Amino acid sequence: MTLSGIFQIIVYCIVLILLIKPLGLYMARVFNHEFTLLDPILCPLEKLFYKLCGISLKKEHDWIQYAQAMLVFNLIGVIVLYLILRLQNILPFNPDKFLAISPDLAFNIAVSFVSNTNWQSYTGENTISYFTEMLGFTVQNFLSAATGISLAVAFIRAFSREQTSTLGNFWVDVVRSTLWILLPLSFALSIVFIFEGVPQNLNSYVTARTIEGKVHTIPQGPIASRESIKEIGTNGGGFLNANSAHPYENPTPLTNLLQMLAIFLIGAALTNTFGRMVKDERQGWTLFVSMLALFLIGVLVTYFYEAHGNPLLKGLCIGGNMEGKEVRFGIVDSALYSIITTCASCGAVNSMHDSFLPLGGIFSLINIMLGEIIVGGVGSGFYGILLFAIMAVFIAGLMVGRTPEYLGKKIETKEMKMTVLAILILPLCVHCFSALACITTWGIQGPLNKGPHGFSEIIYAFSSASGNNGSAFAGINANTFFYNITTGLAMLIGRFLVIVPTMAVAGSLVRKKIIPSSSGTLPTTDLTFVILLILVILTVGGLVYFPALSLGPIVEHFLMINGKTF
Repeated sequence: MTLSGIFQIIVYCIVLILLIKPLGLYMARVFNHEFTLLDPILCPLEKLFYKLCGISLKKEHDWIQYAQAMLVFNLIGVIVLYLILRLQNILPFNPDKFLAISPDLAFNIAVSFVSNTNWQSYTGENTISYFTEMLGFTVQNFLSAATGISLAVAFIRAFSREQTSTLGNFWVDVVRSTLWILLPLSFALSIVFIFEGVPQNLNSYVTARTIEGKVHTIPQGPIASRESIKEIGTNGGGFLNANSAHPYENPTPLTNLLQMLAIFLIGAALTNTFGRMVKDERQGWTLFVSMLALFLIGVLVTYFYEAHGNPLLKGLCIGGNMEGKEVRFGIVDSALYSIITTCASCGAVNSMHDSFLPLGGIFSLINIMLGEIIVGGVGSGFYGILLFAIMAVFIAGLMVGRTPEYLGKKIETKEMKMTVLAILILPLCVHCFSALACITTWGIQGPLNKGPHGFSEIIYAFSSASGNNGSAFAGINANTFFYNITTGLAMLIGRFLVIVPTMAVAGSLVRKKIIPSSSGTLPTTDLTFVILLILVILTVGGLVYFPALSLGPIVEHFLMINGKTF
């Protein structure tokens, strides 16, 4: 570890914190239907859209109607994207004549992009046409992110409103998330990417002859526009197989910094939006400080082990473990990127996680296993940490023997049952699918390594799919019928089965009266609550995975220092 490396981490955190308040204020104004500078341009477009679709701005949904609308909307997205993939060979904007995608892979891809996972069991530049990229993937990058933001805002309304049954209108929230937030941010970021050298065209691939006489194919395409929403919407799926390690997707240190900021931007700013909508900004900052503390632990541990390098290469591994990393980014930016992308529900990578040392890569796995609530995916991470906050105040209430309250809303039996169900779905999904892969021939054939590292590749794959992250250890052959179907099912379960009990919690809370604070109310804006929340996240969300981590990266670390590698 170096002072310059620590300085880079500090600068990143400072810039992120400076961006939270203005964007948080802007999003609060958008969802409270207050005036913004974009209103004169977007309001007429919004009204025209509602008129064409028969949407009433005044009609609101209860939690069941909101969840139903969300599920139907995403089901249609899966069907449409599946058909585009299956018919890709006869659709336009396919200059390189790519074939239709096989049924099992098309299912996996369609579910992946609609669930905001963007897990990639394919090589993008050799498989996907421009039509599929633009009308299929990029559209779903916007809509899946807008879905997450809308659900987070609906959950916030459960605390800001009282004694009502409605949480807002799903269709209105999706439209406003897309037009007012995702499109402007993505457009601005795309322009910067183009200036930095990221391609944006519809040209056929270019061929070049190397000095050795071999012909090399250089991909082209609308990369900049896809890259921006990939990061802003925490989607993560790259236009190119190497993702943000490729110079076309991430050519300079500036684009690398902007990508890391973009991944966290909306998720972090939602904490401020939350504080403003419940009329107490301190509540939002408390959640953000909890996220930041867990984030810094992961970054510093990962950076420490990668900077020290492999102990088996003492004297040869000068400067740390550079295997699987781009020289133009180095160890600190690779470690920082890996933690950011796994804290958020984003599968973008600028280095290969499979090449990290066991304890260098363990936090990438832990971040996903915790439910990606350390900032998390746009929207999904925020309602995830709210569930842990509810559990934290419930546990505190048990300690002092009084009914727990959070933001004036009593947390009772119904809310806790749904909260526990939502939190336990992820570990249940990860463990069941990983166990199935470990005991079947189809599953064992996937990892490219044996021993604990191969087990880590399996557990990472299903953690990534279930957690809707999309990154991989890059050491597993996932494009098989078994893995396409099982990871596809894991994505569906991890996204939508978590949302339903979460919305049930919101529907129950919004009906309750807000009770004024008293001397017996647990303060939820001080350091004590931050520590309590972190401990609940680590114990409830993390200990359930300890046996799996012990069989994977932990035992691999001890074997490595004793000379055994895999």
